[in-house]
Amino acid sequence: MTRDWSFGEVLKAVFPLLDGNDLTSCLLVSRQWRDIAKDEYFWKCLCSKRWPSICKRPPPSLSYHKLYQTFSKPTPQPPLPPQLSFEDIEFYIDLWSGERLIFSEAISGSNLRGGIMNRPRDISDILTAHLDDPDYKMIMQVEPSFTIPLGHVTVSVLAARRDTNKMACILNRALFDYIDSNAFRALAYDYLNFSPAHPFISGIRAWVSLLFLDVNNDTIMDVFGIEIDFCDAASSEDEVLWLLDMLDWK
Repeated sequence: MTRDWSFGEVLKAVFPLLDGNDLTSCLLVSRQWRDIAKDEYFWKCLCSKRWPSICKRPPPSLSYHKLYQTFSKPTPQPPLPPQLSFEDIEFYIDLWSGERLIFSEAISGSNLRGGIMNRPRDISDILTAHLDDPDYKMIMQVEPSFTIPLGHVTVSVLAARRDTNKMACILNRALFDYIDSNAFRALAYDYLNFSPAHPFISGIRAWVSLLFLDVNNDTIMDVFGIEIDFCDAASSEDEVLWLLDMLDWK
């Protein structure tokens, strides 16, 4: 009996030094450990470290043990499925060199997810690695490929929803002002316009990249693919759909 009493006093001295996970584990060791670890004093010590104000006025209904177990860790929430699908969306892509239209295509969201099915033979290793990267992106293959001059090339992208018969602007004559010859990509971006129902969302960019094989004579790019992504905020298909659903559809 004396030994058990002494051992219990040791536990009472050690338990206040433990964090919440370790004290929770002590509840499972034995009946004696559980009876001691249940003491509200230990859990009050943990609560006072995390929420000092809670000790000024004890919670009306929860014990300190229950309070700590309930609120000390965030509860993971399963992601909600998006209400929009790529089958509902049509994308309208136009490229301009100055005022001259050089590419114009309407493509369904389903096709934009298809990626590059028949990669050119002489595609660079850097671009191959980019296309194989697991980060989510929407890519369409341009068949046949086309050439564009370096310089004042702009892109517009509109989207239409079949489920609501509304449209939104994703990019509006955005300039390809960054040509990465090493990565064989030309990039343009524009900031997304969101619905007034989401007033606190801003500063998210839509990116369009032209994928090219090479630059001929330092003046012309041979484009074989167009990529759209929202890497500022969306890295999966569901996240992209949630983002698109929040646009200012008119």
